[in-house]
Amino acid sequence: MATTKSKKSTTRKTTKSSTKTASTKPKTAASKTASKAVAKPAVKPVDKPVAAPAEPQTSANPFKGFFERKFDASENILTIFKSPRIYGAILGEVIGTMLITLIFLTLGVYQPLYILFGVIAVSAAVFAFSGANLNPIVTVGMMATRRMSIIRGVVYILAQVLGAWLAFLIASAFINSAGDAALGELPKMSEVEPEKFWMVTLLELVGSIILAFFYARAHAYKRSTLTFAFMYGAGVCVAMLFVIVMSSSFLGLQNNFMLNPAAALMYQILPTGGESFGEVLGDVCLALVTYVVLPMLGGFIGFAISDVAARLSGEKVCCGCKECAAKKVAK
Repeated sequence: MATTKSKKSTTRKTTKSSTKTASTKPKTAASKTASKAVAKPAVKPVDKPVAAPAEPQTSANPFKGFFERKFDASENILTIFKSPRIYGAILGEVIGTMLITLIFLTLGVYQPLYILFGVIAVSAAVFAFSGANLNPIVTVGMMATRRMSIIRGVVYILAQVLGAWLAFLIASAFINSAGDAALGELPKMSEVEPEKFWMVTLLELVGSIILAFFYARAHAYKRSTLTFAFMYGAGVCVAMLFVIVMSSSFLGLQNNFMLNPAAALMYQILPTGGESFGEVLGDVCLALVTYVVLPMLGGFIGFAISDVAARLSGEKVCCGCKECAAKKVAK
């Protein structure tokens, strides 16, 4: 009987000891690993050399899609007048062109520094309304390079002509109200003589190219209103300085340039008389070619030069359309 009890007790002890060892083993292993982790010093990560950013891959042909549309595809003659924004843009072009033309009519075109500050102030004020074209040269360049729809461009040009006409009426009203006490009269442009036709025309063309080029560069960085206005005003000033120096110092011409077809029409560039109808018609055609047609061609050339240089340099500039705005929001 004693032997059986001892056997039972020994079996009980062995089972208890086995359970104890089984329960304590994982604890000791976990504690060992924890102690090892605490004991070992932290290894500092090795700084890997940062790879240089990869240069953007350019296509073999940098002029691919050169004349792609850069304005909203849904804008046409049926939809443009449904939004009230177009009316704000029209009002901005009318007011801006009116103020610019008033500066020309009162100060003349031989004050480029005053015109610089005037263009900066006016373009900054109306930029949010219409983009501050303020000149048919710019608007034609925008249309030709597909930055603007044709219907919007035509509306802008009509608004610019209206603004220049209002400026002429306001300036004339003040001078006429003074009567004999007026100290001067509105300036007039000299008539384009046939033998100097190409001189004046080339001056207008080159000056328009300079002006349009500066506007295209300002339009590329139009995210800052002040930067845009300063660059646009600087372009007008540089173009006028070039024309003033070339016409006065080298060609002996005076009052023969304007660099703004809308303002030029208010400067009475069109002749009103002649010996015959054919002569009058010929003079009108010469004036229109000099101050309207070729300056607008210069607007396209200036924008095209800017786009070619941007493509060759790999510059990627947002055009400002709704698609580009949606891409910015997505990013």
